[in-house]
Amino acid sequence: MVWRPALEARPVRDTPEIVAARAEADRRRTRMIASAEQLQERLSPKRLTKDAWEGAKDKGADLAENAVDAVRSRPIAAGGTVAAIALFLAREPLMELAGNIASKFTSKKPAKKPEKAPPKTPRRRRTKPSTETVQ
Repeated sequence: MVWRPALEARPVRDTPEIVAARAEADRRRTRMIASAEQLQERLSPKRLTKDAWEGAKDKGADLAENAVDAVRSRPIAAGGTVAAIALFLAREPLMELAGNIASKFTSKKPAKKPEKAPPKTPRRRRTKPSTETVQ
């Protein structure tokens, strides 16, 4: 192997194009970092939860406001709807009540009263046979 002397290191001159390119790279790097930080803030779990909660509250408030407006504009229809829902939810007890009332009016025989159980007679106590002998 042959040893050759290394080329002397000379300082590189920055041409105006290189200076402009470095400045542009720094500016874009700064913008990219800022964008990444904004994205990280927007996608944080705390922020996502807060945004979802706010959205749900807004939707709920809008829905309630629309419902109130609908009831104010058509109170009879709203009352009928509430009554229908109440009847639907209470259908089992109402059907049982109607059946009981109908059976009382349609039966030909009067309803029997439950028979009383015969009275219980008191039990006699058993006594122990006496072990004493009589003389």
